Amino acid sequence: MTLSWKQPTKLNPVRYKITYGAHKEFYDSQGVLQELPFWKNTIYVNSNITEHKIEGLMPFTSYQVNVTAIPGDESFRPPAKITITTAMAAPKPMVKPDSLGSQNGQELIVMLPQASEEYGPINHYYLVVIPDTPSKNPEEYTIEELSATPLEGNGPYIAGKFPRRSMPHTFNLGDNKKYGGFINRRLKRHQSYKIFVRAVVDTHYKSLYTSSPFSDQLSLEMPPTRNVNSPPINAGSITGPTVVNPVTAADSSNLVWVVTIVFITILVSILAIAIFIVKRRYFHSIPRRRQLLKTPAGETTMKLLMNPSDPRELGTHPSDPVELRRLNYQTPGMMSHPPIPVTELSNHIERLKANDNMKFSQEYESIEPGQQFTWENSNLECNKPKNRYANVIAYDHSRVVLQPLDNIPGSDYINANYCDGYRKQSAYIATQGPLPETVGDFWRMVWEQRSASVVMMTKLEERTRIKCDQYWPSRGTESYGVMHVTLTNVEEISTYTIRTFTLQRSGYIDKREVRQYQFTAWPDHGVPDHPTPFLAFLRRIKAINPPDAGPMIIHCSAGVGRTGCFIVIESMIERVKYENTVDIYGHVTCLRAQRNYMVQTEDQYIFIHDAVLEAVISGNTEVSARNLYNHIQLLTRVVPGENISGMELEFRKIASMKTPPNKFVSANLPQNKFKNRLMNILPYESTRVCLQPIRGVDGSDYINASYVDGYVYRNAYVATQGPLPETAEDFWRMIWEHNSNIIVMLTKVKEMGRDKCHQYWPSERSQRYMYFVVEPITEYNMPQYILREFKVTDARDGQSRTVRQFHFVEWPEQGVPKSGEGFIDFITQVHKTKEQFGQEGPITVHCSAGVGRTGVFISLSIVLEKIQNEGTVDLFQTVRTLRTQRPGMVQTEDQYQFCYRAALEYISSFDYAT
Repeated sequence: MTLSWKQPTKLNPVRYKITYGAHKEFYDSQGVLQELPFWKNTIYVNSNITEHKIEGLMPFTSYQVNVTAIPGDESFRPPAKITITTAMAAPKPMVKPDSLGSQNGQELIVMLPQASEEYGPINHYYLVVIPDTPSKNPEEYTIEELSATPLEGNGPYIAGKFPRRSMPHTFNLGDNKKYGGFINRRLKRHQSYKIFVRAVVDTHYKSLYTSSPFSDQLSLEMPPTRNVNSPPINAGSITGPTVVNPVTAADSSNLVWVVTIVFITILVSILAIAIFIVKRRYFHSIPRRRQLLKTPAGETTMKLLMNPSDPRELGTHPSDPVELRRLNYQTPGMMSHPPIPVTELSNHIERLKANDNMKFSQEYESIEPGQQFTWENSNLECNKPKNRYANVIAYDHSRVVLQPLDNIPGSDYINANYCDGYRKQSAYIATQGPLPETVGDFWRMVWEQRSASVVMMTKLEERTRIKCDQYWPSRGTESYGVMHVTLTNVEEISTYTIRTFTLQRSGYIDKREVRQYQFTAWPDHGVPDHPTPFLAFLRRIKAINPPDAGPMIIHCSAGVGRTGCFIVIESMIERVKYENTVDIYGHVTCLRAQRNYMVQTEDQYIFIHDAVLEAVISGNTEVSARNLYNHIQLLTRVVPGENISGMELEFRKIASMKTPPNKFVSANLPQNKFKNRLMNILPYESTRVCLQPIRGVDGSDYINASYVDGYVYRNAYVATQGPLPETAEDFWRMIWEHNSNIIVMLTKVKEMGRDKCHQYWPSERSQRYMYFVVEPITEYNMPQYILREFKVTDARDGQSRTVRQFHFVEWPEQGVPKSGEGFIDFITQVHKTKEQFGQEGPITVHCSAGVGRTGVFISLSIVLEKIQNEGTVDLFQTVRTLRTQRPGMVQTEDQYQFCYRAALEYISSFDYAT
């Protein structure tokens, strides 16, 4: 997109500001309406430029573009606005068609994929049949040559043309009927076929298309389909039309067979129901109403519930709900996506991510449970207002049924479904974020299900939209219908919050404790950049949730996307404790048979894989503070078969983290490169500290500094390099603009004869750094550090602040301190000063490169707080998390070992039992 504009007539701008953003909605390959927000981007161009080209835009997307002329005084000027829609493009890749088997010896039942409309609305689909072995790729066949094959010929042909949104999920290939002007020709015996589907986007200029891969080899000699009257329907496509295969006269000859099959089915159903009743009475102490599920043909079957047992006792027979589904209702997708060995998981993910995640796209779009389910209770008029989203409903067969309230229609309904975990039926309840009118129902569900944990995967508001209504008291006690909820404790961590409630029902004496875990680090759009904080959140829940509690209740906004992620990741982590495979595809398929849309986007599906891989690589490295000494002793021993110590192995895992170059954008711009002390230590674009740009100065918003989370607060620290002579002014701008009143310096100006940090502060008299005058006030020489106080004044308006610099001078020029005691005292003093003066801004920490000693300071700060609050230590995950925010944090194995020793000294310094 190329923008051009004219110079304003009554204004002499110093530069132009271009902002553009978009918000896109489209139907994906499963008929689900997806919402795809984009970052708002800002570009500044010089005043002598009146044209700018924006690249990397998404096809078929409406962008809102503003161009603003900025005058010399930076005052506001209204922008010129324009909305531009980018051109359509060929649809994204599709999955291959599949076969369910033969029918009547004359036809094949095939499953047809659909295409995502992300790049433009699909106009129509072609179903193409290739007899024998194809001579070229699907993309190379033209409609002209496919249409030219005579009826008696043996060449490639089109078996049907289907309008947008009328593409059947299953199709009778060879029924000799006409579809969209093309005859679905009879198939020949002893003839092999391959098929593919072509999705066409029509533009004003030309037709754009994408063809699916070829199906596997097909022939009439294939085994008969198991249930020809029950075509699998995509559970995600709620409102899409169901295409029923035409009934031919030949079917009437099979009437006797149909009657026989129905009779046998009834007998099997009766036997299944009897077994179910016996098992349910024997195993289930807490009754849970499970309704019948209807197949598309109207047959009624019963979902049998297996007793959840100790996983270690289940090696001789399948009891995992996903394994049972693979045995009893395996879809073609599940057949072609078996469980993945843990040893192959990393390579498997790498293959799926190749070519811009093409295989991930195909795999995700092929997921469907192969059944159709009813949601009659969600559609009752009295229940419709209880659904946050009209298209996110609760299937009847798996919905949570509340105890009805007297004379209140629909009082047994809540938009919530039981979901299976690893080797445990109904391990979770997936539900929507409560509405004002459903808060009472939500707490009734918590009470009736005897749940001890509620997991909240959303903020109350995101991108100015209400995602969930506050269903808990901010303080004291609130009554929600018959339920009384009292807030007793709040524990805030940088990435999550734990709230503890006491729950009581009217008319009951007993009270119960319930904890709510709210993950606050999930971004407003997309998925987290790295799974480490999420995995820490999950481990904390797992450690606290009582083993005898009822189902864990999970919700986000709709209760399907992030909720599905949580359930699958937690289940897979549990699985790898007992098996050497993971089955993400199978588990998502299983969940979609219990609640629609579970795992709502391809990005979420990819994030699940990344999170499970991270959990497999890292393992559980958290130890009790009491056991830290024994843990360190184990780490110092050589790992069998590795010839290195456990400590070295742990650090190697941390150092193995790879970051693609595209994560560093501003740092690599030509106008910024000279501001970096080391070219291999750069801030990630996503966490870099941005300065207020100076008009007319390219790169003036850049400094080599990163925001880093603390134990309690997000962005609690700024980790930065020791200023260079060229960046001292930027350093003081950062201190002022980001309200940082404490500086921690962990290097001398010179070490080993080399410049490590420019002296960026005045020693005797005040000195000006661009807008800011820095005046030394006092200096205290402490045993291990120097405390300097400065008065910093903004010369533009005269405002002043006190900034304190803690300069640690006892770090040796080589290696690490022999003892951690003095450094811990230093850390304690820094944080005590911040608390004493009630300052809210981040603590700025630097050494020379801003990663080694800086990483040690921040890591130990977090570790010490975790010991105080949780009584546990997890240095490995702490450092790994820091490295997702700034590369290279805790730079050497010596520094890593020092962190362990210092933490142990801290624990040993007091009686831990108190």
